[in-house]
Amino acid sequence: MTTKQSGTYFPAGVVEEFLPRIGRVVEIKDHQLAIFRASDGTIFAADNHNPHPKGGPLAEGIVSGHYLYDPLYDWKIDLTTGLVQAPDNGQVQMYPVKVENGQVWIEI
Repeated sequence: MTTKQSGTYFPAGVVEEFLPRIGRVVEIKDHQLAIFRASDGTIFAADNHNPHPKGGPLAEGIVSGHYLYDPLYDWKIDLTTGLVQAPDNGQVQMYPVKVENGQVWIEI
């Protein structure tokens, strides 16, 4: 997984603000992040930039299990690793997430 190391955790919102399977854009320290809550409650944070050569937002994608289906090119992205699934290739920058007392924290 591609992650930032030795960063600081910043508040991104409370768990209830992130609806299951639907992305939400959050800006933290000049980073535009796409935050997703899987059906099992796991929260993921990624750059809100599609790795496809033409780019595009990821927050508009739909989550199924721990995979994101991007809205423009239907690429399947593993939210645990950020890797685009074959036959396509690429990787999304993922960020560590922790939840404490209902608050979602993202490491930048």
